Amino acid sequence: MPEHRAATSSGPAAPGRTGGVAITVFLALPLLGLALLLGRPEFDIAWEDHPAHFWLVLSAALIGAVLAYAMGAAALQRGDARVLLASYAFLVTAAFLGLHALATPGVLLTTPNAGFVLATPAGLALGAVFAVWSGSDLSGERDVRIVGRAVLLRGVIVALVAGWAVLSLAAIWPFDAGAVPEQVDGVLTAFAGAAVVGYAWAAWHYVMLWRQRHASLPLAMASAFVLLAEASVAVAFSRNWHLSWWEWHVLMLAAVLLVALTARRQWHEERFAELYLEDTSEGQRDMSILFADLQGFTTFSEAHEPREVTQMLNTFFEVAVPPVVGRYGGDVDRIIGDALMVTFNRRGDQPDHARRAALAGLALQEATRAVVREHPDWPRFRVGVNSGPVSVSVLGTAGGRTHTVIGDTVNTASRIEGKAPAGGVAVSAATLALLPEARAESLGFLELKGKAERVEVFRLMGVEG
Repeated sequence: MPEHRAATSSGPAAPGRTGGVAITVFLALPLLGLALLLGRPEFDIAWEDHPAHFWLVLSAALIGAVLAYAMGAAALQRGDARVLLASYAFLVTAAFLGLHALATPGVLLTTPNAGFVLATPAGLALGAVFAVWSGSDLSGERDVRIVGRAVLLRGVIVALVAGWAVLSLAAIWPFDAGAVPEQVDGVLTAFAGAAVVGYAWAAWHYVMLWRQRHASLPLAMASAFVLLAEASVAVAFSRNWHLSWWEWHVLMLAAVLLVALTARRQWHEERFAELYLEDTSEGQRDMSILFADLQGFTTFSEAHEPREVTQMLNTFFEVAVPPVVGRYGGDVDRIIGDALMVTFNRRGDQPDHARRAALAGLALQEATRAVVREHPDWPRFRVGVNSGPVSVSVLGTAGGRTHTVIGDTVNTASRIEGKAPAGGVAVSAATLALLPEARAESLGFLELKGKAERVEVFRLMGVEG
């Protein structure tokens, strides 16, 4: 059969050459406008409106924080370092922008404060670091290591923001009373320069990703980073409470809105799939796959009302899923009727995936035995486990996408589950070879549908240690 490449693009087609030129011109307009305002000061009108400033900045910070949360959740679920680091770029800029909102006269402070003056350019500069990092080579073990340190990285960001706020409010060095805002221009310019270089570099790499995938989200990310670079320039050269100063506030809001709205148009289950690393969207890795279903489910369904069948399934899944997911770290790929498919090592961070899957299967059977004792007329689970190479893929396009695993290893796991005894766990020879401490008995060589050769299957009795 011919191979089909997983589609990673959704939504409207990406702009062509003419569209790319139009986008470039559009993105250049804010910088041209800033140059006009700075070159012709009479056009740089003063407008000091504290409530408008507070709500504008707070809105940008909140939208950025929500976007960062959504991206971070998707990144951790899929184990994707690019999306994770991009989420931290938005998180850190949103957090420092939130400090700037609190510095609005009459909100938290009544006098200028060096720390809060520098909060926005500092956040932009730190955000640029994460933006550059997200555009770098993150393949292989780098991806796994970064995702594994997600909590640490998030903790560092929180500590930096909290520390910055405390030092600023307490007027402790380097934000002591002597460091009035007029004296921080040099530091502000340095932050802005670093941010411009970083965002420009990151934008270029996301443009390359857009040209490779012809998808809308990489282009939105590139455009957002261009807007943040322009905002950094405006931060450094604008005059407080003048149009040039208001411009960078609007640019930061536009940057997060652009990405948020573009992601909002994607299929809800995989909003950020167009940004995934190759290893996430169409990679290969060794995994263990667990299938479970209820033997006799069809007969039970025919003899009972749909409401009773639903109650039975929920009762089983309420006790079966927690140990599989919570205790052994499995990822539920799908639940279809009475069938449960669980993957192990989906993100490449579980080298002991075979042991996890085997123990998860045994735990599932142990947890559901109590249900069967209370309802002896209910069907019983049978479980099958197989280990080997699989393809991790994003399948589908606009209107429906899913992140799943495919390959012979998956198919064989499903067939083995069909041969498992009710209340038991059957494993393949490939899985058993990865479990030297396991106790098992052979069920013989079985002919499995779709397999040219017979496959030896074992009933797993226990795993020592």
